[in-house]
Amino acid sequence: MKKLLLVLLLGIFCGELYGQDARARLESQRKQLQQEIVQINGMLQKNKSQKADALESLEDLFLKIDRLRELLQLTNRQINGLTSQINSNQAKITALEEELEILKEDYASMIVKSRKNASQQNRLMFLFSSDNFWQAIKRVRYMNQYAAYRKQQGENISKKTETLRELNETLSAQKAVKEELLADNRKVQAQFQQERKKQEKVIQNLRSNERKYAAQIKKKQRQTAKIDKEIDRLIREAIAASNKKAGTTNVSFALTPEAKALAASFTANKGRLPWPVRKGVVIQKFGTQRHAVVRTTTIKSNGVTIATSPGTKARAVFEGTVLNIVQFQGSNPIVLIQHGSYVTAYKNLASVSVQKGDKVVSKQEIGTIFTNPTTQRTTLQFSVFYNTTPKNPADWIFQMR
Repeated sequence: MKKLLLVLLLGIFCGELYGQDARARLESQRKQLQQEIVQINGMLQKNKSQKADALESLEDLFLKIDRLRELLQLTNRQINGLTSQINSNQAKITALEEELEILKEDYASMIVKSRKNASQQNRLMFLFSSDNFWQAIKRVRYMNQYAAYRKQQGENISKKTETLRELNETLSAQKAVKEELLADNRKVQAQFQQERKKQEKVIQNLRSNERKYAAQIKKKQRQTAKIDKEIDRLIREAIAASNKKAGTTNVSFALTPEAKALAASFTANKGRLPWPVRKGVVIQKFGTQRHAVVRTTTIKSNGVTIATSPGTKARAVFEGTVLNIVQFQGSNPIVLIQHGSYVTAYKNLASVSVQKGDKVVSKQEIGTIFTNPTTQRTTLQFSVFYNTTPKNPADWIFQMR
């Protein structure tokens, strides 16, 4: 019985720890999505007041709908997880109540029998009626064991009662959280439906302007490709210079022992690097993808685009050395920071507060992000390269999706 109770308590404890950890992760993701939606709402509001570019307004609307859909899916996962835990705890409570009832019945029966033989005289008679000394010793042991068993049964009842109380409290708290999530989900669902109606109207009007929007997108892609080509050229030049200095001819950076250690540290921090801004939302993801609005158009990105607030500073995501500061016609300043074999790029800056060759530390401000004076949109294009190969920043930055 003692072993069974220990196993049950251990199972409840481990299950609760796992459940708490999973719930904490989901709740963190939910709060992040809610914050992103607030930021997107701010961008949409600015678009209205500034009479912003129609395509950017559509992109923001489609982005908001996408985030609302993600929020609904995530909240449903939370609700389903809680429902499963509630059902599991309810089953545990039922099983504990049944076990507790049996224990109490057994204990009551044992107490009744004990009272019948409770007098000191009866115990002495039982002891003195022994046939021999060894039988008397066995009877003394039996009486001691019986008394210990009674005590153990009482403790078992007490422990199970406490476990039952704790489970009932947990169950009550879980039900309250579930009700809150359901209420939030109903609000998000209503908002989602409202935005979908706007989207449907937009899609109808989109067809007549699709060629114009497609042309705008292609123009932006040509500018992006030009910038990416320049960054690639500069990284290759830096690789060639490092190999020349080391007397090698590799297609990757020739690293000193210190630079190798830095690259290893950068790799070890994959998924834990800080964001290149204090607060922002990813409005364009890494890789080749269909445009969110004009689905017939494909776009390619060597990094991510992060929307943030006007005046926001760009921050280095890891310690390193400023490899280069890029600025050419048609492009705002770009800062390249080398971290051993890795290079991070911070594009679309209004001003730069570091110089080529400077040593920087994690989260150090390196410049102010450019704000479009017409649309009031502030965006940073951020990229991660391993030598010259672009990597998905979402794999490297903490909780970036």
